[in-house]
Amino acid sequence: MGTSVLSLRIDKELLDRLRCHAAKRGMSVQDYVVRTLVRDDFDERFSAAVEETERFYGVT
Repeated sequence: MGTSVLSLRIDKELLDRLRCHAAKRGMSVQDYVVRTLVRDDFDERFSAAVEETERFYGVT
């Protein structure tokens, strides 16, 4: 898998909150944001898979 660069413009308060959350986990802000995005993406894909399975088996 290759990598790409994503640049974000965020306000100081949000960056400060991200720094605090990342520091609590011993992570850099970049690692924290990437991990959060990956987790959210997984949650969405998992939910979609569950919904598809329920439709397939006719679960309401």
